Amino acid sequence: MKMRLMAAVTVFCLAGMPGMGVPERTNVLFIVADDLNDWVGCLGGHPLVKTPHIDALAQRGVVFTNAHCQAPLCNPSRTSVLLGKRPETTGIYGLKPWCRDVSGLREAVSLPQYFSRNGYRTLATGKIFHGRFGMRKEDREFDVTGPGYDDGPYPLQRIAALPGRQNRGNDWGVVGGRDEERGDWKIASWAVELLRSAPQFPFFLSVGIRLPHVPLFATQQWFDLYPDDQSVLPLVKRGDRGDTPRSSWYLHWQLPEHRREFLEGAGQWQGQVRAYLACVSFLDEQVGRILQALRESGLEKNTIVVFWSDHGWHLGEKGITGKNTLWEESTRVPLVFAGPGVTGGLRNATPVELLDIYPTLLDLCGLPARGAELEGVSLRAMLQGGAPSQPRLARTTAGPGNQSVRSEGFRFIRYADGSEELYDLREDPHEWVNLAHRKELKSLIRGYRGQVSGTFAPPVRGSGGRVLEWDKGRPIWEGREIPAGAPIPGMKAR
Repeated sequence: MKMRLMAAVTVFCLAGMPGMGVPERTNVLFIVADDLNDWVGCLGGHPLVKTPHIDALAQRGVVFTNAHCQAPLCNPSRTSVLLGKRPETTGIYGLKPWCRDVSGLREAVSLPQYFSRNGYRTLATGKIFHGRFGMRKEDREFDVTGPGYDDGPYPLQRIAALPGRQNRGNDWGVVGGRDEERGDWKIASWAVELLRSAPQFPFFLSVGIRLPHVPLFATQQWFDLYPDDQSVLPLVKRGDRGDTPRSSWYLHWQLPEHRREFLEGAGQWQGQVRAYLACVSFLDEQVGRILQALRESGLEKNTIVVFWSDHGWHLGEKGITGKNTLWEESTRVPLVFAGPGVTGGLRNATPVELLDIYPTLLDLCGLPARGAELEGVSLRAMLQGGAPSQPRLARTTAGPGNQSVRSEGFRFIRYADGSEELYDLREDPHEWVNLAHRKELKSLIRGYRGQVSGTFAPPVRGSGGRVLEWDKGRPIWEGREIPAGAPIPGMKAR
């Protein structure tokens, strides 16, 4: 790995040496986490979480405290960020297909491709697109690629003892060995090695850390950061979904992730939450290693850093673990910018979208704007302490017809069957009380209803993996109709 990386760096250094006609450019360090919700110190999502390196990055830059993903699922979210288009435009709603397997998207210019076409060298390691997409030999998304998506070595036997549930990919617990053996450590090390070489060419370096995506494995030292007691558990309300429509369950009808009541019955909820926190801190350590290498190389002053996560994750809130919802735990994500052109030490509560990353980086780096080709907007003014040019809303889509609209104070959700939810987050930050049936709020609801996307592209050919569709008023989950009144999978009959 080291020889391959250094050979690539040598070639690019020669291409970018002073005096060879290449102007000095602002570099980009593009770091993405997987399934990281707002359990980050600078976002205050969990009182015990320890993320000193991400918090330090936020202190020297701008943290958007009301940032939201375009889709609460890996593939559509990452496709949206990297192509600059909404899921309802691309038609990608599930874990497959990859965008390059869709005829209308094969030639779409991705964010790294656009930088490459404008004189940058693009390098990537880890999970950037979904899974290993973009990192295979036949892919042409980056100039140089390092280690790809890697869970790291699995333990020989499942750690979490759950009756009847033996999905190794949804395991968690303490693993032996050294941190250096974990997949994310190797991914970060590749980026660290590159940065320590102090490349003399303008670069766009993408680093995709897999954690805290399941399986939630970490060595003992990361578990030791958190008490093994109920203090790690998130605040929940029993019976919270009594005022939510049945269609809210359709978005995550049958998933490998567990329902909270199953975990509680097995005595495993606390252990899973602690494992998630441990993995968040291990992720933070990898971010710290990368940022330290950037600093020590002397490149920090000329490199824009953006840190983000593809979507959030429930740890028992709303009765579930996992993603695939339109509530705060699933849509709210970290989004931090730091570096040249960014005013340090700012917190911004304006609703923003991950879709805005593409145009913002073009703006900060002085590259030609792509106008209407991108559906996000540049956040540059807010990164420099200014206000948005107009009121902002953040939209998240979970399959055709299902969408949430997030303002500064409210969340409105409309499902494909017409059912709705409304939450006043100023009074109800946990979204426990659905106000959609309040007659005195009709005018407010009508206004939010008008902000839902007017059209939704049908799922592209080959769609699959957690895709919900509707056919003549009937919900279809992954190609199979959900019968009226069917018991909710994984939940005891009420």
